[in-house]
Amino acid sequence: QVQLVESGGGLVQPGGSLRLSCAASGFTLDHYAIGWVRQVPGKEREGGICISSSNVRTTYVDSVKGRFLISRDNAKNMAYLQMNSLKPEDTAVYFCAGRDFWACDNVPIAYDVWGQGTQVTVSS
Repeated sequence: QVQLVESGGGLVQPGGSLRLSCAASGFTLDHYAIGWVRQVPGKEREGGICISSSNVRTTYVDSVKGRFLISRDNAKNMAYLQMNSLKPEDTAVYFCAGRDFWACDNVPIAYDVWGQGTQVTVSS
């Protein structure tokens, strides 16, 4: 069964950090671009955080630049999102998504495989 499973979400105070993990099973991530997509209830999913299959290129939406870091370990079939200096507006469900193509895309519809999501809540 092809699936992605996220972990690492939770409640954190403003200014704090969290590290999300994404584990792939049933397929290998080597040839997939990996994105982290977040969604706030009642709003559309927001893409723009992605790492290419070869680990050569990363992209970040402006709202997280300088605070978030996406990475991957193809040998472990894992991807990660390190989130620092978290703000209340980062509160969302974060989904790990795989695109069966080497290059990134900022549009959520471009992704082929999705995890179930993990809740991140930033609040004091």
